[in-house]
Amino acid sequence: MDEKRRAKRLEEEDELTITIISEGKKLSKVKIIYHLSKDISMSGARIQANMFLPIDSLLKIDITLKNPHQMITAFGKVKWIKSLFADESYEAGLEFINTSSDTIQQLADYISKKQKFKSFNPG
Repeated sequence: MDEKRRAKRLEEEDELTITIISEGKKLSKVKIIYHLSKDISMSGARIQANMFLPIDSLLKIDITLKNPHQMITAFGKVKWIKSLFADESYEAGLEFINTSSDTIQQLADYISKKQKFKSFNPG
C-alpha cells in the first residue's frame, strides 16, 4: 500500500467522542465513544469504531490527549473504512478539515513533544 500521509503520525491510543455532522446539521444526537486505534497526526487520525461510518461523513471530534492531559476539538472527514471483525468493529481513516489553525498547532506541538520524549526514552 502506498504511503499517502502528509504528516508524521504519533502512535498513541486516546479517547475521543465523535458527533456525526452533515451539511451543518447533526444527524445523531447521540455522541459515540471511540478510541484512536493507533495513530494521530496534525492532518488526520486512524480510529477504531463500533459502527460503520460512510466515506465522506463529516465528524466533530473531541480528543482527550494524554500527558499532559488536554482536550482538543477538530472536524474530520472519513477517507476510508474497513471491517475488522464480523461487521462489529471498524477501522477508519480521518482527514482533519475546517479545523482552526490554533487547534492544528496545538496538536502539532503535542505530537512533537511526545516524539521527542520517545526518542530520548525508547522502549
